[in-house]
Formats: sequence, structure tokens, C-alpha cells
Amino acid sequence: MLLTTDRVFRASIVLRVFCMSEKTRILFLCTGNSCRSQMAEGWARYLKPDAIEAYSAGIETHGMNEHAVRVMGETGVDISGQRSKHVEELFDVGLDYVVTVCDHANEHCPVFPRRVKHVHVGFDDPPRLAKTAKTEEEALGHYRRVRDEIRAFVETLPDALEE
Repeated sequence: MLLTTDRVFRASIVLRVFCMSEKTRILFLCTGNSCRSQMAEGWARYLKPDAIEAYSAGIETHGMNEHAVRVMGETGVDISGQRSKHVEELFDVGLDYVVTVCDHANEHCPVFPRRVKHVHVGFDDPPRLAKTAKTEEEALGHYRRVRDEIRAFVETLPDALEE
């Protein structure tokens, strides 16, 4: 079959649309999937909806951290509908990257059924830091700082993962 200019043009548009719709699938992994990984998932969904298909999970499940939900809400990002998930729930998702956001998850990161690139970007643990706070406002300050650090990291994605 002879390809006409019109057919080649239409095929190139279909190919471009298909390639543009491919999102980078990123799992943000933490110990309990209650705070840092939830924030990262929330930021990725909010800041990069056209580029990233974001997930979060833990090597354990600890439930959602109410302070993480609160400080994300202060920025207009609602993560209250997210839930704490165990990493095994996401083994069948065709992930491109696993980003561990705490040292414990990095050290205990499971082996995934298919080849996945693993990147570690550690952030301080707000609940641990908040234990020594003298006031709730001081405690929330730790959550806000880490929230903002995670945002700055997510803003560099997915390009920063490919460097």
C-alpha cells in the first residue's frame, strides 16, 4: 500500500498524541505511607497531572497522618481522600520508578515483579521531629518545611529522574 502524504500526516498525529499521553508512573515509597509519601503523591497529582501517574505506598501501613493532611490542605492540595496502602497492592501497576522518601524504605525496598528504576530521595520525618515540639504550631512547622521540600522535589519530575 502506498502511503500518501495525508496518511503519513494522520499517522504522525496519532503517534504524537499516543506518546504525549504516556505518563511516567511513579511510586513514592515510605515506611508507613502516612505522611511523606502521601505528600509526594498529592503534590505529583496536583502539580504534574499530565506528566506523572502518581502512587504512594508503604512497606507497612500506618493510616493517614492528620497533620500531613492538614498542612497539604493549607496549600489547596486535598489528600484526605488518599489512603495508606501496602506496597504489594501496587505490584501489578506497570511502574517506571520507585522513589523512596525515607531511609528505612530505601533499606527495605522490595523487589518488584518487573524491572523498575529505584531512586532514593530522603526527607526528614515530620512525626519524629514533632515529638520534641513544645507547641502544636512548632510541630506543624516541621510538617510544613518537609511539605515544601517535597514540593520542590516533585516540581523537578519526571525529568530529574532521568538524569
